[in-house]
Amino acid sequence: YGGQSDEIGGEFWSFGDLGNIENRAASSCGHIYGKQKISAESFTSGGTPFSCYPAMMKQRGDRFFTEGINNTLLHVYISQPSEEREPGMNAWFSSEFNRLNTWYPQMDLFTSYLKRVNYMLQQGLNIADVAYFIGEDAPKMTGIVDPELPKGYQFDYINAEVIERDLFVKDGLLTLPHGTQYRILVLPKLETMRPELLAKIKKLIEDGAVVLGPAPKRSPSGESFPTADRQVEKLAGELWSGLDGRSVKAVIRGKGELLFGMTMEEALKYIGCVPDCGLPADAPVLYGHRSAGDADIYFISNQKDEMIEIRPEFRIRSRQPELWDASTGRIRTLPAYEETAAGTVVPLKLYPYESAFVVFRRPATKAEGTGLQLNYPVLQTLVRLDAPWKVSFEEKRRGPASQTFARLEDISKNENPDIRYYSGTIWYETEFKLKKKPEGELYLNLNDVGVMAKVKINGQYAGGVWTAPYRVNVTDLVRKGKNKVEIEVVTTWMNRLIGDSGLPESERKTWTPCNSWKPTDMLQKSGLVGPVCIECVN
Repeated sequence: YGGQSDEIGGEFWSFGDLGNIENRAASSCGHIYGKQKISAESFTSGGTPFSCYPAMMKQRGDRFFTEGINNTLLHVYISQPSEEREPGMNAWFSSEFNRLNTWYPQMDLFTSYLKRVNYMLQQGLNIADVAYFIGEDAPKMTGIVDPELPKGYQFDYINAEVIERDLFVKDGLLTLPHGTQYRILVLPKLETMRPELLAKIKKLIEDGAVVLGPAPKRSPSGESFPTADRQVEKLAGELWSGLDGRSVKAVIRGKGELLFGMTMEEALKYIGCVPDCGLPADAPVLYGHRSAGDADIYFISNQKDEMIEIRPEFRIRSRQPELWDASTGRIRTLPAYEETAAGTVVPLKLYPYESAFVVFRRPATKAEGTGLQLNYPVLQTLVRLDAPWKVSFEEKRRGPASQTFARLEDISKNENPDIRYYSGTIWYETEFKLKKKPEGELYLNLNDVGVMAKVKINGQYAGGVWTAPYRVNVTDLVRKGKNKVEIEVVTTWMNRLIGDSGLPESERKTWTPCNSWKPTDMLQKSGLVGPVCIECVN
């Protein structure tokens, strides 16, 4: 049905399993029908109102970016007619992307990231080596990956209509009219196939295609019964004769090959298809790949809540790797890499749930080495901001009077209930001095924030943070002598809702129709936790 639609969409939640099959079905549909934009209802959540924030959403979002989603539809923005009743209208089945949410004023940090990723993943064509035929049995929502695809390769599902109508062979590759190509077509372990489709697959093999899978035995359709069954039996006999799955697993038919009884590792090795993004099998990393003219664009996602160091081998040669950071928009060359017979090995470091684009678009310059430190220079602490912090809260959101914090802390552990349960914007101010401004780049590292922050240095905006690493470049804003630091932190509504749940309704300052929080629920980390420091390249 997606092939007949102008717009294609999947869906995923920030937690749970919804989206685990829906989005691959949607993106496969887009790829095989030549539709550039593949949407998804994104970041839906339920049962824990106002607890979700962008850093919590990132892992799932990045996962489905690697599966081909490239048009993010935020779920959901509910109209808020009242200024007084905060956090306002909500639903049990959504994240609260609306103007009364506490972190809404900084949502541009998150949406800028989404826009950059969407833009990059709408360029050119998706690169996948394997097309898994979904079969013709009904009902059918999506396909299955059988035999299982090893790490380092991508795939699409493909249906009978596209195979029969559009697929042809060009230079030994299965090709679609809009340019998408596959190296191998995999047939499911089903006994049925219409004779018309089997005849097309026979022609593809004779023209040079590689096909892996078992022989069908009959047609799934009642049309032309029993003639259709006899046609399937005859065609299958011609194609699969001589293949017994033990001593003989491959046979040449025309210019192409029919494979049977192989694992995907065996089949890909047999046809000489090396991984597109070679990684250890246990690496918590997902990838997607698009080719746009002279540029190859890889999106790499760390799906683990800890920093990792990896050395992916990209199936690209003689081109310079670059790191494009979608969180900041910055682009930099990666000087350390190593060319191999199969491609280019690039040392990478990814923070918890961090993602990055590795782009190859220019002729390679001479590699400066192969060590990680060349791509990620070590940062050393220049100044730790341990001076007292002036801390201010929003009065309208039951904030206390301005405070002086001798040290930074998670405010959900504060003894003062007005601070402990506070939800809203918090302003932190302090100063530091530099005897001399060092050469090279300087960064303000916030280390730990609950949940998002924007930074000013000497009155000028430096940038914001919402995911690891919580660091902004301040090279052009820091000066010799005294420097003023202002950090605007936004929290979620969760702690205030928990605090209000223990009060009589007449004393509550919050109102929302769906609130399942109780006084005994654990509070969420909140505020500027730090430690905050100025770092420089060592």
